[in-house]
Amino acid sequence: MRVYKFGGASVKDADGVKNLVQVLKDTGYDNTLVIVSAMGKTTNALEVVVKNYFENKSELQSAIHDVIKYHNEILLDLFENDQNPVFTSIKNLFDGLNLFFKHSKSPDYNFVYDQTIGFGELISTTIISHYLNYKGLKNNWLDVRDFIKTDNYYRRANVNWELTQERISSSFDSSKLNITQGFLGSDANNFTTTLGREGSDYTAAIFAYCLNANSVTIWKDVPGVLNADPRYFENPQLLHQISYTEAIELAFYGASVIHPKTLQPLQRKEIPLYVKSFLNPKDNGTCVSKGKPLDPEIPCFIVKKNQTLISLSSLDFSYIVEENISAIFNLLHLYKMKVDVIQNSAISFSVCIDNIYNNLEKLLQHLRAKFKVTSYDNVSLYTIRHYNNEAIQSLEKGKTVLLKQLTQQTVQIVTK
Repeated sequence: MRVYKFGGASVKDADGVKNLVQVLKDTGYDNTLVIVSAMGKTTNALEVVVKNYFENKSELQSAIHDVIKYHNEILLDLFENDQNPVFTSIKNLFDGLNLFFKHSKSPDYNFVYDQTIGFGELISTTIISHYLNYKGLKNNWLDVRDFIKTDNYYRRANVNWELTQERISSSFDSSKLNITQGFLGSDANNFTTTLGREGSDYTAAIFAYCLNANSVTIWKDVPGVLNADPRYFENPQLLHQISYTEAIELAFYGASVIHPKTLQPLQRKEIPLYVKSFLNPKDNGTCVSKGKPLDPEIPCFIVKKNQTLISLSSLDFSYIVEENISAIFNLLHLYKMKVDVIQNSAISFSVCIDNIYNNLEKLLQHLRAKFKVTSYDNVSLYTIRHYNNEAIQSLEKGKTVLLKQLTQQTVQIVTK
């Protein structure tokens, strides 16, 4: 059993869908589960839909129409006539989306977000499943929400592993070519949940774990895992192999090529993960497996943009000790802040956070009751694994360094 995951960039247009078919033909598709993300920038477009629902209802239908138009153009490029049943299937999905907005009275942004965003994956997999059948690759379309069960922590749901294993073990036919959605699950009331952005990789790992798969392959628009994101760094190099431990470290610090939760279930069953290019599917790419040394052993660069750095000091110059630190972390947890770096001294405490849930002002107001607070918005957090002096100097050149922290193998630098 193999698990393949294709991201949105790989199926952003009709040519991408046709290439997916070619990858399956080149690599084989027996006993294969294909997991697919929403097409192109559909998730971003659906986020605009959600925003309009709450803030600008007069533009809601226009935003939905943009998503419909985008997918219809792909459909017309893939299928010779509009009599193919896929057109009815996609229309029914968009009717379902409109029906949700017509009847929804929920003021909960996170709930509405998950019920809306999930349509991206449902639509992409429906189109691709029909196209595979159209091209003679018979497949079984699955609704992932019937298999992956979660709690109701919308936008970052936690998997109920026992129930998910039970569902997959009892209902999944591994002898067929199956296609399903990444990123999604459902709660006890069968409402759609999402696993966090980039959660499709995690979906692949969940299925691989529950199916005891031989391997997981993530198909991307890069040759494999690179030592730096080519969007922000020049001349990145391919890493041929990485250990689970190293990959988990890179993911923890924000390497976008692998989702942080993806590696843990794979490591538990020692299932190798391959990251390959969908443009050159026969290339080796990167293998992540047990105990493999980093090859080549070079500095690895990671950047997180749009972070917030908060610096705290006690109002009465008392020490920042256990009681204060506990209170700070309780507030960070209360306001759902993702902590990326912490640094403290006798009378100061600094933390770099990702304000995912837009609770920053509430947090700062709460902190000001007890601390002197300085906040820096839109900072960048750089991490270098296996750093050397040359790597640090090249990174700091031309930037204002607000915080710097070194351990034996990792340096983290916050810059403005």
